[in-house]
Amino acid sequence: MTVEITSKDNERIKYTKSLLKSKKRNQEKKFIIEGYRIVKQAMQCSAIIDYIVYNDEFLNKDEHKEFIQALELENYKMYKTTNKLFKEVCDTEKPQGIIAVVEYKEHFLDDSLKEETDFIVVLDRIQDPGNMGTIIRTADAAGAQSIILLKGCVDVYNPKVIRSTMGSIFDMNIVNCVDEDLDIIKNKGFNIVSSYLNTDNYYNSVDYGEKVALVIGNEGNGIKDEIIDKSDILVKIPIYGKAESLNAAMASGILMYEIKNKLTCK
Repeated sequence: MTVEITSKDNERIKYTKSLLKSKKRNQEKKFIIEGYRIVKQAMQCSAIIDYIVYNDEFLNKDEHKEFIQALELENYKMYKTTNKLFKEVCDTEKPQGIIAVVEYKEHFLDDSLKEETDFIVVLDRIQDPGNMGTIIRTADAAGAQSIILLKGCVDVYNPKVIRSTMGSIFDMNIVNCVDEDLDIIKNKGFNIVSSYLNTDNYYNSVDYGEKVALVIGNEGNGIKDEIIDKSDILVKIPIYGKAESLNAAMASGILMYEIKNKLTCK
C-alpha cells in the first residue's frame, strides 16, 4: 500500500532529505538511489530497500505504473508525494520521479582476501565523486573482486558516486581500510602494484604475478610515498602526446584490463 505525503513537515520527507548528507548516511547506514533503472537493479541484486518514494510525474508512463503496482504487490513500503516535495529529497536538478532508501551492505577485509581471490583494487584518497563512481564501475566490468578504500576517499554513498557507478555499487565488495591493512594484503600473497611516473616499467611489459592489489592514487598528488615504499611493482602508462598525465579513472581502466588479461592468461 502507498501512503501519500503532501506536507513539507512530514517526518519521512525530513528524514529522507537528511540522507543527502554524508554524516547522516554514516549514522543511519542508509543511502539514497535515484531513478527507475537503478531502483530495478537494486531489487535484482537483493539490496535491502527500506522504502521507496515516487512522485505524480513518475506515473505518466504505463511501464512505471506497472512497476509501482508490482512493488506494492511485493509489499515494499511506498510513499507518493508531490513533484515539488520530491525535488527536495533529490540530488539532481531534473529528478527521474523515483528514489529508494537502501541499507549499507557492509563488507570486511577477510572476506575480500579469500584463497580464490586474485585481483583487488586499492584506492588512495580518490576525491572526485565522478572518478570514484567510474572506477567502481570499471572494476566491476574488469573483473576485480573487491575495492579497498583507504582513509581520505570520498564517500562512496555520495549521490554523485552512486550515479556514476551505474548500478555497480550493488555488485562490488567495497571495504573501508587503513594504510596498515596493506601489510595484511601483502601477507596474503598479493603483489602491491602502484602507478608511478618515476619508473622504467611500462604497464604492459611486466609480470604481475598470481595475485594483484592495484593501487590507484589521488587525482592531484598520486599515491602517497608510504604506499610506494610498500609496493612490489611500480608501473607507468606512456604519454605519447603533450598531456601531463591521465585522469585517475581513465588510468585505472587501462591498468585493470591489462592486469586482468595477464591473470586470465596464466
